[in-house]
Amino acid sequence: MDVLGSRIVIVAFDGWNDAGEGASGAVEALRTANDYELVHSVDPELYFDYQYTRPSSQMDAEGRRQLKWPEAGLWRPRDPAPGPEFWVLTGVEPARTWQAFASEFIDVALRDDITGVVTLGAMLSDVPHTRPISIFASSQNEQVREAHGLERSLYEGPVGILSVFEHFAESAGIPTASLWASVPHYVATATPSPKVTLALLDRLEELTGVDLPRDGLRTEAAAWEASIDAAAADDEDMAEYIRQLERTRDTWDSPEASGDAIAQAFERYLRRRDDGPGDRKR
Repeated sequence: MDVLGSRIVIVAFDGWNDAGEGASGAVEALRTANDYELVHSVDPELYFDYQYTRPSSQMDAEGRRQLKWPEAGLWRPRDPAPGPEFWVLTGVEPARTWQAFASEFIDVALRDDITGVVTLGAMLSDVPHTRPISIFASSQNEQVREAHGLERSLYEGPVGILSVFEHFAESAGIPTASLWASVPHYVATATPSPKVTLALLDRLEELTGVDLPRDGLRTEAAAWEASIDAAAADDEDMAEYIRQLERTRDTWDSPEASGDAIAQAFERYLRRRDDGPGDRKR
């Protein structure tokens, strides 16, 4: 049996971990493709700051006003297909008491025999939208790294709720893996980002072996890229900046590129950054 097991929770949260809505879009695609039921949700009073994540006002079917509060919940498939089950943990990134938040869901995971966790994130990066979306796949679990050829993240610095959740899962004996997509920062407002969502789902399928339907996303991703191409065609500064990013990316991806060549290209790119479109980045 695979190290991640037969009942895997896919985790993604709105907010800091979700540039371009790429990660939350991937989870929403999973929920749309299958029939899910809620297993557990948190009390919003415990974890959310309503000045930061405000409740919203909505009208119900009978015209009565309702309040919708920030939420986070664990969902399971009603009729799972053969093979690994994908459960889904999603919602708003909590504003406080992260340890209690993670512990609450880990307790439910242990109760329901969850065998693995895969977190999905998306971050703004200096990458071109015209190239394949880069996915950094890593794990802090040695068995998962060996089984799937993943890297070990050596990052040190501020983290989001995904890293906290991974830490608590591993501490409870649940193996984890992490998939992070690099989102072109100059299209941060072009949300949702179906090309990012598609790249995460492609890598998730490769990691788990579960066939994920995403034909509609391919069309949406092509349209998204074309819309940015059109915007760049009317902005020469933006177009030149994208060409700089493309040259840097192509140097990194070149199989014959030496470490020195990559470093030199990256240094040139850093020197040019201050000459980019700056305030005109989208």
